[in-house]
Amino acid sequence: MAEESDQERTEAPSPQRLEKAREDGQVVQSRELATFVVLMTGGAGLWMMANSLGQTLSGIVRGSLDFDPAIARDSAFVMSKLSSLFFDAAFALAPFLILVVIATLASPLLLRGWLFSTKAIMPDFKRLNPLSGIKRIVSSQGLAELIKSLAKVGLLGVVAIWLIWSNLDAIFSLSLEAPDSAIVHMGDLIGKVFMLASGAMIFIVVLDLPYQLWSYYNKLKMTKEQLRQEAKESEGDPHVKARIRAQQREMARRRMMAEVPTADVVVTNPTHYAVALKYSEGKMGAPRVVAKGADAVAAKIRELAAEHHVPLLEAPPLARALFRHTELGDEIPATLYAAVAEVLAYVFQLRHFQRVGGLYPAIPSDLPVPPELDPAVLDPAGSAA
Repeated sequence: MAEESDQERTEAPSPQRLEKAREDGQVVQSRELATFVVLMTGGAGLWMMANSLGQTLSGIVRGSLDFDPAIARDSAFVMSKLSSLFFDAAFALAPFLILVVIATLASPLLLRGWLFSTKAIMPDFKRLNPLSGIKRIVSSQGLAELIKSLAKVGLLGVVAIWLIWSNLDAIFSLSLEAPDSAIVHMGDLIGKVFMLASGAMIFIVVLDLPYQLWSYYNKLKMTKEQLRQEAKESEGDPHVKARIRAQQREMARRRMMAEVPTADVVVTNPTHYAVALKYSEGKMGAPRVVAKGADAVAAKIRELAAEHHVPLLEAPPLARALFRHTELGDEIPATLYAAVAEVLAYVFQLRHFQRVGGLYPAIPSDLPVPPELDPAVLDPAGSAA
């Protein structure tokens, strides 16, 4: 049962899958929305431009019907006349056509933005497979497209018939008007009827848009196994990452151990923690932690310190505070300056004793470690002696 559930497409598509689908040219599309925007824009433009467009086209038609017998045999004049009429018509229709083109280009911005994908236009011979075509036709999406087409034709037909019927008197009255005014009124009427009929498509758009969104995301749903595989590819195999992290920790530990022989002192717990400190006067603002560790690592630090004659000092509260509140390479906290100063003073006195002799320096005890920095004070059960 678990294997079957892993193979079912129950998971929402990941951002990577959505991005890959977009690169492949697969995006949310609603032809009804684009058609609605273009038709409404064209209808509104036709309605607003009806007066000027009607007058201009009326003048072009009147000019084209003028006949001068004297130049009937002059082919150059005929071509010039046709060219002039063509450009006049083109200039008259240009604002309307530009408006429609802008609406066509802007309609994708309402849903998904512009998308240029070469993969979508690459030849794919699988699309020529008749079995795939039949499967698309009888699929749920094909059925939905058929229902939308029938609903669209039926709705537009009913609305158009109703609009024409309600404006029937205005249509018949055009024959009683002068040609110029009739053309203007006809353009206004056509634009109004066209825009109102197109506006009825809003009902189709309202139903189609949620369906297209649902269909798109449902098609891109993923199985649990695909999600796991994608996570491995994008983030790397967890086992490989674990090995890399282990190698990185080992390299860092080796670099840390190489710093132990250069330390001035190693503060211990005495067995659980070990922290190596180093201070170079004039080069450091405060002593730095060059190595630290717990348990086996602490034991290795103490061993290296003993081999290289680095002083070891048992100071459990200070060792615990340094281990908890510092990182490798960090300067010690200002609240521990006093305690570490006593430790370094002891180390310098010990070096003097080893070179010159004299009285053995007193080992510092009861170092001034603030209680709030000592984990044993804050959590006695969680600390080790």
